[in-house]
Amino acid sequence: MPATSALRRTLAVIAALPLLTLAACGYGSQAKDDDTAKIAAGAEKIDGLDSVRIGYFGNITHATPLVAHQKGFFQKALGGTEAKYAVFNAGPSEIEALNSGSIDIGWIGPSPAINGYTKSGGKNLRIIGGSASGGVKLVVNPDRIKSLKDVKGKRIATPQLGNTQDVAFLNWVAEQGWKVDAQSGKGDVTVVRSDNKVTPNAYKSGSVDGAWVPEPTASRLVAEGGKVLLDESTLWPDEKFVITNIIVSQKFLEEHPKAVEAVLGASVDTNEWITAHPDEAKAAANAQLEEDSGKALPADVLDPAWESIKLTDDPLAATLDAEAEHAVKAGLLERPDLNGIYDLTLLNKVLKAKGKPAVDDAGLGVE
Repeated sequence: MPATSALRRTLAVIAALPLLTLAACGYGSQAKDDDTAKIAAGAEKIDGLDSVRIGYFGNITHATPLVAHQKGFFQKALGGTEAKYAVFNAGPSEIEALNSGSIDIGWIGPSPAINGYTKSGGKNLRIIGGSASGGVKLVVNPDRIKSLKDVKGKRIATPQLGNTQDVAFLNWVAEQGWKVDAQSGKGDVTVVRSDNKVTPNAYKSGSVDGAWVPEPTASRLVAEGGKVLLDESTLWPDEKFVITNIIVSQKFLEEHPKAVEAVLGASVDTNEWITAHPDEAKAAANAQLEEDSGKALPADVLDPAWESIKLTDDPLAATLDAEAEHAVKAGLLERPDLNGIYDLTLLNKVLKAKGKPAVDDAGLGVE
């Protein structure tokens, strides 16, 4: 298939995904907006804003916003401006919400950030900080797959066509010298695009032999008898790669930099607090998951998932550039122009004030 045809099909699929998600649950599941009660009497609003709308996913790779929401760190930083929240199931729906103005700032994976930026011609978002590294594993049925070479010929789940883990798995497959059609998922390995919520059931039923997935889905599969065959972090320099970034709409960034700085300050503070209070932070994240979804994670899933996530204020820009290159090699994306995708000015201002070193945009920052 010509590359241009593959790209059109990919963009059509990606464009359709938000509509499917939004039809099911609006702009993500609305988290309980209970922070109004936490606003201190007489607190001043930032930039005159009544509220700042924050989006994140209900999974452990978004530990920073989960804990910041649960512990009130965002609200404390925003003063008299109310912190409001929306919880999303997938990146495309969060990008759609950002584009429509339904959220102002969000935590999101690298692939949807890249797609959102390139599809808008670099006009809708900026990456303004990092949040997490790691937490992605290839978990397999040990009765069917005993070594990496045994993956050939098997059915492996990824969360979504063109999502961060899908791109990573396709790149790994190519590095083994195997061939897979990125669009159909058919080839030397069959790639099954499966929502993380249903992948454990697909694994239990035997319809997939394994999955390349983020936490906590990876640990759910292990709890069902799966074996971790590969941790994606081992494939990256220093075992670090971006799994969660912080994005903001360019309009909101330009009009309300003080509010953005406040949220970034809360994010850095939250990461410090999590590091200093790991057990309390884990409990807080799980409590917020329960509030958002109605169900907490059991200890045999939560504990290993939590251990595999590495928090970072650094967006690890060089690894995002590499992930974009992987998508190009897989035929899922034309070579993107990522110049200007980062604006780390406010983050570095926050870090400097806290005596921390500046982070780098790998040459992809706003000029």
